[in-house]
Amino acid sequence: MIKKLLIFSSLILTVNIGFAQQTDVAEAVNRLTKLMIFPDSLALNKLVLNDLSYGHSSGKVETKQEFMHALLSGASDFVDINLTDQKIIIQNKTALVRHTLNAKTNDKNIPGTVKLHVLLIWSKEKAGWKLLGRQAVKVL
Repeated sequence: MIKKLLIFSSLILTVNIGFAQQTDVAEAVNRLTKLMIFPDSLALNKLVLNDLSYGHSSGKVETKQEFMHALLSGASDFVDINLTDQKIIIQNKTALVRHTLNAKTNDKNIPGTVKLHVLLIWSKEKAGWKLLGRQAVKVL
């Protein structure tokens, strides 16, 4: 009986830890989304790893510095972002997040819209979940 109780307790603890990690990753995604609309260099610097690989649906790949510069300069200007169909998979200290991004943009003062499937790669660091990679593809 005690053995069954210990196994059950372990399962409950594992589920709670997994749920907490999923919540933490989802919060990191929300922070990134807000920073893409209202860029802040200090907050972006804290959320994004130095080795970031940020892939666009056009095939362009940016470094952390290029990604931040595009947002901060208005070259990449998100007016509104809506994320749907989000799925989070966590394996040890890596999280994969897939979602559909629907956005209104104003890149270089040219209004537009975009609908993309996005894959985000997050790394669990001492200071929390940090963005390591992103790849987008156009929704067909």
